[in-house]
Amino acid sequence: MLDLKKIKSKWKAEYEQKIDATSNQLWELISSPSNLELFHPFCKSNKAIVWPGEKSIDELIYLNDLTYIRKFHNWEKSKGYSLFIGEKDKQQSYVVWRIFKKNESVFLKITVYPYFLRNFPKIISYLPYKLIVIPALESYLKSVIKGINHYLTTKTKTPNNYFGHHKWFS
Repeated sequence: MLDLKKIKSKWKAEYEQKIDATSNQLWELISSPSNLELFHPFCKSNKAIVWPGEKSIDELIYLNDLTYIRKFHNWEKSKGYSLFIGEKDKQQSYVVWRIFKKNESVFLKITVYPYFLRNFPKIISYLPYKLIVIPALESYLKSVIKGINHYLTTKTKTPNNYFGHHKWFS
């Protein structure tokens, strides 16, 4: 397994948003099998392989046919989870999903620690991250969380590319 302390010392992209639902409704959604098919605007399919809990594994196929495996690392009921994601047998990014309350409102925060240039010194990876990777990931995370909010408020599947196309996943 990868060294989480080292991973967390590198670049990250994150986005958080108020969710128009209870924390239980949010948890029910994000912890259900194949959940990405309901709200993820760049998801073609999401097949649960092992579910639920800390050893969960699923397959995410994006709209552009890029296929990622998600292997769950930590699973805290009603609080969130962490996972490793990437192409099978290739480098993995580390992702943390956290449900929390702020001023009596429910929020979801997703943080991604990308694998891209992870083993390079920050001084070398600075420009690629600041100019390309972080803005693209923040846009992606914003679309995913907006998709969750859309699903929870309308009870209808979030349409493909609903918040705009994404250059890596559409």
